[in-house]
Amino acid sequence: MKPAQHPTALRTQGLLADAGLPVQVVEFEQPTRTSAEAAEAIGCSVAEIAKSVVFRNKTAGGAVVVVASGANRVSETKVAASLGVKLGRADADFVREATGYVIGGVAPLGHTGPVRLLLDRDLLQYETLWAAAGTPFSVFPLAPAALQALTGADWADIRQD
Repeated sequence: MKPAQHPTALRTQGLLADAGLPVQVVEFEQPTRTSAEAAEAIGCSVAEIAKSVVFRNKTAGGAVVVVASGANRVSETKVAASLGVKLGRADADFVREATGYVIGGVAPLGHTGPVRLLLDRDLLQYETLWAAAGTPFSVFPLAPAALQALTGADWADIRQD
């Protein structure tokens, strides 16, 4: 890992600094588009990866971003019920347009469009989480409490049973 150099990762670094989070965005030599790839590159468990899963908000427009444990599959039904919205699938173009990020690199902050966020309560059991920093090869560490403070999002049971 090396300090971030990509403009999008550096923008995320700036947003984190503006939010008062003294963390370092780092980049990998290779893309880490999946939770398993990221965990292997970092040396942590897949469950400690705070992956972002994006849905279309069919009720109010925009996107719904679920920050979930990398070990969990997200239940669309639970997310919809928790937020009181109807959800639809989000393709790569929608993700980029709604969040400003590409699939595999959606950060939990700095979205370019209206986004509703929801946090996987299973992430609360870990001391350190690793979240995407805007590219498929950049991440940053943070504690679950910092993730909640940064996003203002609620914790919910989103895991598919």
